[in-house]
Amino acid sequence: MEDGFAAEKLFNQGFSYTYDDVIFLPHYIDFPTDSVQLATRLTRNISLSVPCVSSPMDTVTEAYMASAMAALGGIGIIHSNTPASQQVAMVQAAKARRVPILSNPVFKSPSDRIDSEEDFSSSPFVLVTESGTSKSKLLGYVSYADWTSLGNKEVKIYDYMVNSGASVPWNYDLGQLDAYLEEEKKEFVPLLKDEEVVDIVTKSEIERIKSYPKLGVGSVAADGSWLVGASIGTREHDKERLKLLVEAGVNVVVLDSSQGNSNYQIDMIKYVKRTYPELDVIGGNVVTMAQAQNLIQAGVDGLRIGMGSGSICTTQEVCAVGRGQATAVYKVSLVASQSGVPIIADGGISNSGHIVKALVLGASTVMMGSFLAGSTEAPGAYETKNGQRVKKYRGMGSLEAMTKGSDARYLGDTATLKIAQGVVGAVADKGSVLKFIPYTMQAVKQGFQDLGASSIKSAHDLLGSKVLRLEVRTGAAQVEGGIHGLVSYEKRSF
Repeated sequence: MEDGFAAEKLFNQGFSYTYDDVIFLPHYIDFPTDSVQLATRLTRNISLSVPCVSSPMDTVTEAYMASAMAALGGIGIIHSNTPASQQVAMVQAAKARRVPILSNPVFKSPSDRIDSEEDFSSSPFVLVTESGTSKSKLLGYVSYADWTSLGNKEVKIYDYMVNSGASVPWNYDLGQLDAYLEEEKKEFVPLLKDEEVVDIVTKSEIERIKSYPKLGVGSVAADGSWLVGASIGTREHDKERLKLLVEAGVNVVVLDSSQGNSNYQIDMIKYVKRTYPELDVIGGNVVTMAQAQNLIQAGVDGLRIGMGSGSICTTQEVCAVGRGQATAVYKVSLVASQSGVPIIADGGISNSGHIVKALVLGASTVMMGSFLAGSTEAPGAYETKNGQRVKKYRGMGSLEAMTKGSDARYLGDTATLKIAQGVVGAVADKGSVLKFIPYTMQAVKQGFQDLGASSIKSAHDLLGSKVLRLEVRTGAAQVEGGIHGLVSYEKRSF
């Protein structure tokens, strides 16, 4: 007598299944939830303490998100839909933080004037240096309170600035920064790295971060900076972008393509591994075993799985090409695991249950776009639409994103006519990833406990040994498995 089906049988019936189409049957529990370990591998050589990766999209991952994801134990992949110099600056900014603060300090010289409140928009303090840039000696600061109290705002900064060269090293952690501000009775302190001011930390930012679940060690590189990734394309000019990123200290590169099984990508993989043998490269996107095998043979250290499964992606609709994400993850994992290549389930993640399914079906990490968009750390400003606070979220295949250069991702940069494979939308304010990712990971641990899996490797082994069983859910079963039968309700995840 058997319940359900083994994954091998379920995914070989000619159907393309999404995460919502399938459900795992519970197994045996013999350990507490907190015993579940979600440590994993992003690539052959890079380990993470949580299986979370932020997507290289221009409304998802820039410096703030990359810093926050690393602080949580995951990693952020900074998008390439920007000039190479700006992408490099984002990588450097993320790696120059050891606390996931939200700051963009303004610098002035003593002979400058402060003409507008906008200079205080990102911080209540303007830093004063010899040249008015971050790369010269710190002389002091001007507080917003002092500036607003001035009777004559035409005076030069040296007439009223506070002289202070006080600073701390860039690699101070949260506890060290908190202790310094407390002991010195200060409201802020600049961070210095190699005599350059890289950021400013305020007491209010420290208190904000302390209000979230306690951070662990995070994802730290050998030099003590955060692990940070970046995406690049597969064109000839991307080789120069790659060179600049390597010089900036990037830890991993993602070859960003909607269809990764191409001669362009295979040539770029070989170039990266030949030119920078110590740099891990993630290939993709792929959804079939044959696609994956080609990139593995070319030398990838990780694979990105998904085609048309993102909430803002229209590739399956426009091009009639792709695959249901549950099927794609399972099938590609079969060939990738034989070569020791970890896979990233990219797209289709809307809740913690989807993360559980992706990881158990063979993924080592999940890459998230819409799940993280709308957060405090995501790029862009909040707007109010229909009474709700939202942020813009757009697909890299949208015409709006393509005008900034992402058309190369769809091999359409040389085409006269641009065909959209994505849309522009908005997502609700989710608050900080520093709060909702830890709660999401706790929910994932509970899912693993119900399945009797104490780790991601354990889950993969249980699935491969046919101990874990699955079934396909009917439309009615999917409705029953969600909230139903209520006139109204309030859904709060934590």
